[in-house]
Amino acid sequence: MKILIVEDEIKLGNYLKQGLNEAGFVVDTAVDGLDGQHLALTEKYDLIILDIMLPFIDGLKLIQTIREENIATPILLLSALDKTQDKVKGLDTGADDYLAKPFDFAELLARVRSLLRRKGKEIKQPNIEIGDLSVDLIKRVVSRNGKKIDLTNKEFLLLEFLLSYKGEVVTRSLIASNVWDINFDSDRNVIDTMVKRLRSKIDCGFEKKLIHTVRGIGYILELR
Repeated sequence: MKILIVEDEIKLGNYLKQGLNEAGFVVDTAVDGLDGQHLALTEKYDLIILDIMLPFIDGLKLIQTIREENIATPILLLSALDKTQDKVKGLDTGADDYLAKPFDFAELLARVRSLLRRKGKEIKQPNIEIGDLSVDLIKRVVSRNGKKIDLTNKEFLLLEFLLSYKGEVVTRSLIASNVWDINFDSDRNVIDTMVKRLRSKIDCGFEKKLIHTVRGIGYILELR
């Protein structure tokens, strides 16, 4: 899953990015409201973590813009403003949760997971099936024909991304930017290697293959 952090405290932003990366998330960051707005309106995110007091465009105005564009991505507000009226204003503006600074990372991570579970219940089934492959996106459990398949964090993120484009061809560069947050030109072998590893776990030993190579373009996940 992919998260956007808009935080002008660079040290805090880097700390959050590292922690969320270690928890298995892909993270983009912006240090002001203008860049945050551009990313929020042009990229697809599963969650946005947003400071209120930002340069150029403050967090509340950014929320208004996001909601006016009919983007329903869950938003977690972070702010040093901890009075009740501040929290009410943030939630009324369109945020889904509010966490006052300073905070423990463990609490932030719990709130992130809670928002993502809520999102899963609202806009998609937590369980996805294709053929005899079953994927629980919330519990992160994968099985095929009833047999559990153990995946690393990155392998699961890759599978989840392919499932989000089920039946569609995804390019290697799209996989690189969304799953690894890297530049494809500098790490082109990483993608093929990881897809090969995922395929060995998902398809090896099964008659019907699910992950297919589209020569010269990328990959597609579908039952043929």
